Amino acid sequence: MRYVSTRGTAPVLGFEDVLLTGLARDGGLYVPEKWPYFSADALRGMRGLSYAELAARIMQPFVDGALDEADFARLVAESYAGFGHPAVAPLSQLDANEWLLELFHGPTLAFKDFALQLLGRLFDHVLARRGERVTVVGATSGDTGSAAIEACRDRAGIDIFILHPRGRVSEVQRRQMTTVAAPNVHNIAVEGTFDDCQDLVKAMFNDAAFRDSLRLSAVNSINWARIMAQTVYYIAAGLALGAPDRPVAFSVPTGNFGDVFAGYGARRMGLPVAQFVVATNTNDILTRFFASGEMSTRPVVPTISPAMDIQVSSNFERLLFELHGRDGRAVSQAMQAFRESGTMHVTAAMLAEARGLFDAARLDDDGIRDTIRAVLDRTGSLIDPHSAVGVHAGRACRRDPSVPLVTLATAHPAKFPDAVEEATGRRPALPPRLAGLMDRPERVTALPNDLGRIQEFVRAHARSVEVA
Repeated sequence: MRYVSTRGTAPVLGFEDVLLTGLARDGGLYVPEKWPYFSADALRGMRGLSYAELAARIMQPFVDGALDEADFARLVAESYAGFGHPAVAPLSQLDANEWLLELFHGPTLAFKDFALQLLGRLFDHVLARRGERVTVVGATSGDTGSAAIEACRDRAGIDIFILHPRGRVSEVQRRQMTTVAAPNVHNIAVEGTFDDCQDLVKAMFNDAAFRDSLRLSAVNSINWARIMAQTVYYIAAGLALGAPDRPVAFSVPTGNFGDVFAGYGARRMGLPVAQFVVATNTNDILTRFFASGEMSTRPVVPTISPAMDIQVSSNFERLLFELHGRDGRAVSQAMQAFRESGTMHVTAAMLAEARGLFDAARLDDDGIRDTIRAVLDRTGSLIDPHSAVGVHAGRACRRDPSVPLVTLATAHPAKFPDAVEEATGRRPALPPRLAGLMDRPERVTALPNDLGRIQEFVRAHARSVEVA
């Protein structure tokens, strides 16, 4: 399997180099040169596999030629062995033909664990074999950071630096990052928004001298391995609900579009998906795009669903690449115009193509509270604010009630206890494995939204890229 950049001029790479590179050198994102495809018979043959067995089967084409099949299957099995539910990604029923896909049973209680538990092991495996080490830098709106830190902590070949927007993540999210005492973990609280953090990370990658001297690598969803791993739970849910002999629809709470693109990838691989609903909060750049064909930035508004407080959806570039017929030059021009003006348009034909598969809806904080309360009243279950956005949007945009609708429950309600308690009067408790989280000492450095200061900190605290 070979990978190409969405902007068309970066080197074509194999899986290992894409894993370690993250962002392409032309500023683009890597995607498969050709999507693997599973026939209906092949998908039927996957029914009854455990989640880890299914994951290894689905992802094997993406690592073909780079990793030994047995080694890869072992890494995948190890990645999901510590999840808190035997099904790993269980479905729970919300209503007639309506389901929640519970993606919060991993070690940090969020869907990011599905990709990052594997990513950490892949880094370790590849770096040890090559005798190399990397400096991982990432930005988080809340959940990626803790999942990445949990996956990379204490790994010999990795130093990890995670930027989060100061005061704009929940206390549980922050403490899951800042209470990890591993010497290779560094938390930076940036005075700014998540988009600022994301821009800083991209700027570090685009500084070739800095990137090369510290051997930068990425854990954000700009890293293809993240998307690859997330395709699996779409296929797992589809198989459980009758695919490939029955189509399925998904509602996905998102800000950065990475999780939605993973679902799109699952569809390209053969899963019969009738509809994707892009569910956004008040920061609704994606909803506005699917309504008008124009992507335009606005100031980020803090909400009670902070992981979605994003106005620059970096993974949308991967879909844009497909809408442009995989024309990297056209994508590069569009992204340059967007960076300069804050606005980007697609043609009427491209918008029509996108709307054939995608719908979108937004929900503000009051609506989130109402939805959390309504789900509790109807089912007796608590959901987190992000999942509430997904439930509302799925119901608002559902095209065909005969098609099973699956909303991705992206985080455990205990990660956002204040918002859930305000909506319902019930405060969700942390699972036993996180007992004591609120009492542990924190390790975090507050820095201004200044590239030079951030780079200076990373240089000062990263260990040599040479293996001792």
